[in-house]
Amino acid sequence: MTAPPPATGNLPLPRWAYVPGDTDKAGADYETLGQIAALVPPRFGGYVPARHPALRYGMMLNDHGYFWEAQEILEAVWAAAPQGGRERILLRACILIATANLRLRMQKPHVAARLLGEALGELEALGARGAGGDGFADCFPVAALAGLIKAKLARPLLSTTDWVAFAAAGRT
Repeated sequence: MTAPPPATGNLPLPRWAYVPGDTDKAGADYETLGQIAALVPPRFGGYVPARHPALRYGMMLNDHGYFWEAQEILEAVWAAAPQGGRERILLRACILIATANLRLRMQKPHVAARLLGEALGELEALGARGAGGDGFADCFPVAALAGLIKAKLARPLLSTTDWVAFAAAGRT
């Protein structure tokens, strides 16, 4: 039996947020991200636990404005998620949202809107599948997140302040 991974409370935030075009990619804080990616198992069995530290850290990165870094960590979790599982769909939506947030920061609102539309499609596909389990997709406020994205997409043009925080879905 392996020891459970540590809680995210003692995992450091990256020293800076990487933004393509603004900073050299070699300047991304790979050291910090490597510590977190090491927490992801080669494969999750059955589902991705909602409280897994790498998953929680990736979500927290997005909510703190580390969009590129969030995308990197969430992609690592997605790669280990069970094929065809509900968590994989939700993780894809979360990756698309983090990428859209990054595009907003880069002042590319049309690309961000397209990505948010794709994320909304993933969330709607997830809602059409049955629930019932202990995974990330079973306890995440999917409908609230979809509503938040719909409200953003109803605006005539997105701005840098329109980025989507995952925690905001829990407050709606």
